[in-house]
Amino acid sequence: MSLPKLTPTYHKDTYPSISPTKPSLTQAGKTILITGGGGGLGFEIARSFAKAGASRIIIIGRRAGLLDEALVRLNQEFRGNTTEFIARQADIASNASISSLWEFLHSQNILVHVLVLNAAHFYPNSPDTLSLKQEEIMEAFNVNVGGNFLMSATFVKQTLRPTGLKLYLLNVSTGGVHMYPSGSQNTYYTSKSAFTAMLGRIADERSVDDVQILSFHPGLLYSEPAAAMLDREAFNWDEFALPADFSVWAASPEASWLHGRFVWAHWDVDELKADRELSKLLEEESGYLKVGIRGLNTVTMQALLN
Repeated sequence: MSLPKLTPTYHKDTYPSISPTKPSLTQAGKTILITGGGGGLGFEIARSFAKAGASRIIIIGRRAGLLDEALVRLNQEFRGNTTEFIARQADIASNASISSLWEFLHSQNILVHVLVLNAAHFYPNSPDTLSLKQEEIMEAFNVNVGGNFLMSATFVKQTLRPTGLKLYLLNVSTGGVHMYPSGSQNTYYTSKSAFTAMLGRIADERSVDDVQILSFHPGLLYSEPAAAMLDREAFNWDEFALPADFSVWAASPEASWLHGRFVWAHWDVDELKADRELSKLLEEESGYLKVGIRGLNTVTMQALLN
């Protein structure tokens, strides 16, 4: 089965239309908060937002040592840049840790304009779902659904937020949300699918002028979790710069027409926007590019009542 390509062009590396140095994608004056920002894709996303001129970038994660190393690297690379980098230890599996994080930000009068949900719980992997223990399943859901939900809700409801200020919420999801068969990533795929579905519904409730929401598949990346399971030579991996730069594009007005949808970072953004059939589907089908039942269109409550 071929990959889902909504555009003739399928990127595996960054390209000019999503370049963070593109003037229309500037993040000047904005504060960006990235979960799981100490390494891998989260770190690369931080680099991309710095290239886009963000005023402040906050990276959070569980491992203090990794965050410290990332902070040194960012400050070295962007020496002379106006971007301020902050590293803060936090665990999105813990409600208390999330509350402490936002209390700290409030105490420093820091308003977050863009939230990038990148941290995730990947394990355990099992080809037999029923062999999993309930606590193993709930641990994944606690991070990938519960933790991400609390981060999102607190972000949108920031007390420092001026009336009318638009926010941007990005969910680094996975192609596994519509991968059948899904292999052995039971807890990861199902929990990520649940949260991506939830964000699609939240987007139905929230105007794009209030908070712009976008979920995306970042690609096949040779990240730390991938390296633990797969050989580098086994696949034609995507470049980290693709989803990292795509994140900057997704956090701009240029992506507003995809509010609440799930897309792949690989799809060419210019070709997406020029596709009249796609625009028609997005306008007529509220469930298009959202998590639902494969093969069926969205069913509204009104339709059930008729």
